[in-house]
Amino acid sequence: MPALLFDLDGTMLNSDPIHLQVYKEMWAARGMELADAEYMTHMHGRLNVDIYADFLPDEPDHQGLSDWKEAQFRARLPRPYPAMPGVGALVAQAVAEDWPRAIVTNAMRLNAEAMLDAIGLRQHFEVIVIGEECPRGKPDPYPYQEAMRQLGVTPDQAVAFEDSPSGTRAARSSGAYTVGIRSGLDDHSLRQAGAHVTLQDFTDPALSDVLKRFKGVAA
Repeated sequence: MPALLFDLDGTMLNSDPIHLQVYKEMWAARGMELADAEYMTHMHGRLNVDIYADFLPDEPDHQGLSDWKEAQFRARLPRPYPAMPGVGALVAQAVAEDWPRAIVTNAMRLNAEAMLDAIGLRQHFEVIVIGEECPRGKPDPYPYQEAMRQLGVTPDQAVAFEDSPSGTRAARSSGAYTVGIRSGLDDHSLRQAGAHVTLQDFTDPALSDVLKRFKGVAA
């Protein structure tokens, strides 16, 4: 049986439009413009403090800015919020069949809790690995390695679901079988970042082939 490792933003729910709007307002307040493509290419899935180091190096308090930005995200996140199509059914199957499962995210813990509550899946995850609480966040593989350590599984037993370049690189480098979710990027972009396969969402028929790999059945 597979161990399921889920990213959150853009993977279990399409929350990127909320993040993008907050970032655009932050940039506008500083006399800058932020294009959607720039967000997806250079910011999507990264730790805030790393983003600010690249784009706002003169800001005096990157952590404070991050805390403010994420508070804005939580305030704008509707409750309830729609989960990515099919993810609820996959989690229900994992619960019913007792598959190991974890959340692996660069979101801060308050955000992770808020998102899981909003999509109604918080009660199904005991292991939640937060990138900023690790020595290194994504794109480093450490968060995924830590999730596997806590679950007591090895990389050959794990499948990771990701939607961003940084997260996909982290998952692939950890040794997990890496599935890209095409919520914001196309198949080519996700495969370039390291995805073994990509899905439109969790209703994609190709998901069954992914799961068969971990049940001793040829995909």
